[in-house]
Amino acid sequence: MSTTDVTKPAKVRWTHQWKELYDEVIDSGLCTGCAGCVIACPHDVIGYKHEPGHYKPFHLEEDLGATNCGHGEKGCTSCTRACPRFRDWETEADEHLFGRVREPEEMAGIYKDILLVRASDDFVYDIGQDGGLVSAILIWCLENDIIDGALVSHLEGGTKGGGWKAIPGVASNREEVIAGAGSRYTYSANTMAFDEAKDRGLDRLALVGMSCQTSIGPVMWHRKVGKVSKPIKLNIGLLCSKSFDDSMFDELFAVKYGLDKNNIAKMNIKGVFQVWMKDGTYHEINLKECHAWTREGCIHCPDFAAEHADISTGGIGNETDWTLTVVRTDLGRAVIDAMIKDGAIETRPGDDDPAAIDLMQRLAQKSRERWPEWANSAARVGLPERKK
Repeated sequence: MSTTDVTKPAKVRWTHQWKELYDEVIDSGLCTGCAGCVIACPHDVIGYKHEPGHYKPFHLEEDLGATNCGHGEKGCTSCTRACPRFRDWETEADEHLFGRVREPEEMAGIYKDILLVRASDDFVYDIGQDGGLVSAILIWCLENDIIDGALVSHLEGGTKGGGWKAIPGVASNREEVIAGAGSRYTYSANTMAFDEAKDRGLDRLALVGMSCQTSIGPVMWHRKVGKVSKPIKLNIGLLCSKSFDDSMFDELFAVKYGLDKNNIAKMNIKGVFQVWMKDGTYHEINLKECHAWTREGCIHCPDFAAEHADISTGGIGNETDWTLTVVRTDLGRAVIDAMIKDGAIETRPGDDDPAAIDLMQRLAQKSRERWPEWANSAARVGLPERKK
């Protein structure tokens, strides 16, 4: 045989459908509730309840019951192609974004730069979380015609309407970005705002989401799920160890501490749950008390560091007025560099806060330890062997 002859591996046809997704992800406990399968379904037969105790997809048609799909039996595979927890999701997303899989020591995923960043605009800085970076990125990208909309979270009653329930929303201008600023710590499947964006004619979108959501795009692109993935142009990930069920506000905050969720002005987590009320008072709640309200979809999630985002962000470490920023892709670097040049953000080396980098690595490892040993082994690569 000639040395130039290369035998290419035969392509394996993707045949996996809702039945496998239900068995291997939804019923097994791996489902994060990211709703990737919901927006990818071309037949609109996957439902989703954005309510406490739910946040999980379910099948709507009665013919084959909850565990199977007639469209899947006929060859539709969109739901499994869109799922960022189905089978070899991590290595597929790695290969698509970076051309390689992460090394064992890359516990927080593959990246190019780690920076400390904050918004230059004083108002954006004040209204945003920590350094206000996510809001600054969205505003800059909208004003510079990089995107025409973003999938974000808003408060159900609006910024002045009371309540603290996070719901999916669309931001297409500065005012809508500001309305979505700040952290919630309860879950919002921001992907569910996709149809609203489509109805508004927006087709160049940024997705701002927790770690599980930011793996949706790369997994879709790798598995060629179809046109639903094409509008996602920029992926901004939020460092996330868990989110909490909305019922925590009524069952813990209100009952034990007398904190009315309608009067909460701002929240943060810095070793404790920090709560600022609209009357100016400040309260701290021990995080251990909140664990009972951990959302089911977070129990096995292995991705703290939003490893498949273009830019991953979070307010951890000692520099509380700066956003720890992990630049992962060429696109992410291009956006950050252009914003620096325009004066839209200020930056410092990530090494200025070594405690933040160390904490990110430790929390990334802790999250990976939650991934079950019976699931695809890639997410556990690099973990120390358990002592027998």
